[in-house]
Amino acid sequence: MRRARRRSSEVATAAPPPASTGQHAGATQAYQPLSDADVELIIDTAINLVATSGVIFEPGSEADALLAAAGCSVGADGLVLIPEAVSRRALETVAKSATLWDRSGENAITIDPDHTRFMPGMTCIGVYDEATGEPRPSTRDDLARITRLADGLPNIDAVCTMVKNVPNSTLHGEVDEFICMMENTTKPLEWLCEYPVSLEGVIDIASQLRGGTEALRAKPYFLHLVTPLPVNFAHIHIEQIITAVRAGIPVGVGTLPIGGASSPITLAGCVTHSLMTDIAAMVLGQLAAEGSFCIGCSDVYFMEPATGAIGSFSQTSMADMAICQVRRRMGLPPLTGTGGCSVARRFNQDAVWELSSNMMQMFYNRPATCDYLGSLDQGLTFSEHALVLCDDLAGLLKKMWEGLRVSPEQIGTELIRELGPRGQFLAEPHTVENCRTQIWESRYLGANFPLSNNDLPDHDLIQRLDQDLQTRLQQPAPSALDPAVLTYAHEVLSRFEGLTPDD
Repeated sequence: MRRARRRSSEVATAAPPPASTGQHAGATQAYQPLSDADVELIIDTAINLVATSGVIFEPGSEADALLAAAGCSVGADGLVLIPEAVSRRALETVAKSATLWDRSGENAITIDPDHTRFMPGMTCIGVYDEATGEPRPSTRDDLARITRLADGLPNIDAVCTMVKNVPNSTLHGEVDEFICMMENTTKPLEWLCEYPVSLEGVIDIASQLRGGTEALRAKPYFLHLVTPLPVNFAHIHIEQIITAVRAGIPVGVGTLPIGGASSPITLAGCVTHSLMTDIAAMVLGQLAAEGSFCIGCSDVYFMEPATGAIGSFSQTSMADMAICQVRRRMGLPPLTGTGGCSVARRFNQDAVWELSSNMMQMFYNRPATCDYLGSLDQGLTFSEHALVLCDDLAGLLKKMWEGLRVSPEQIGTELIRELGPRGQFLAEPHTVENCRTQIWESRYLGANFPLSNNDLPDHDLIQRLDQDLQTRLQQPAPSALDPAVLTYAHEVLSRFEGLTPDD
């Protein structure tokens, strides 16, 4: 007997599938360009080079005593040789995951090897002027506006310092950027600064938000990024690492090597050189607070031989895959995936191609964080159009990471047998119930393409993006920050008025 067909209206109220969280489906694997032997060679070589070639830690900081007490050779010139046993101990004890909570202390996200978290960023110094379309220095108002935009985007998991307040590029400005993001999003934050005293002020503010230092330790509000030069840690980087891990703030420490300039130009050489910086940072983090989340997260970029600029898409893409694989082998979440940014000077066809390409590559790389969304012009200028496109593509990745379920019901075994080879599946309840469960509900693409057989306006992608962006920019701001917390934040901020790093 054929089953009675149900009307589509009878299944319209069925519960929607659970919201995508960015978790990678367990049965599927990330792409692995390296053999197991290759991965082990890179890790072993990086550990050996840290022990024999060494890393610079600018002398005169607490790191001198910490490293010496652990058995490292600490030279008067700052050259530190880290024994293999010290490096391997750090890789064993470093926390392999961290959890961030939103402004209210709810809605946690986990930073680990099994999820990818999407964030806009980072630290661009320009935006595209609304009237002229030309780049101009970014301001606090720009940071506030883009933060509100990111707050309303469905696939953005946390918010990074997307643009700098260039007119106030001071200690005061660094702390104020954190306050600006607190005011304009309820999502967890990713933050970075130049000076340790700014970090101390921000930890003070975040502690007030949470209700105390131990409450902040229990529910961290932000992931802090530290950005040393390749294999070279200045005082400001050393102090930030020590300050953050002792306060219980999750830390990512990563350099931005440029293969052919500050690192070897070869894929294997640049990846290994980057890993040296990561290992040294994790050693210091563990010596300051064993068991802390202080993860190396160096990116891998290359010089474009023809221009001298950062580029070389194929090299960068393959290196990102490789270093993600290496970090997973070490049990570490691979932070700062390179998707979501473009070297294109403005948001145009060049940018759309590169953004689409490197965002789709994240499906195979599977970084723990992808936090360059919206960055154009070699990281100098932020584009809101690029951000909304990347958010939509992040939704595609999250849908794909759900994988596919395989069962007799999902296969439709009985239905195929029942209908036979001449069967037609369009009106079957199985089709109605499952037709949207694995569909990417894109805002701009797919069903939103203008086609000859639909009545959608014949607008190109950039027009569709712009219409949605203008609507989103008019949306109400998120709920207001607790006035008492905001007042305290401004009291902390007032300490930085006119302060310089030398004070």
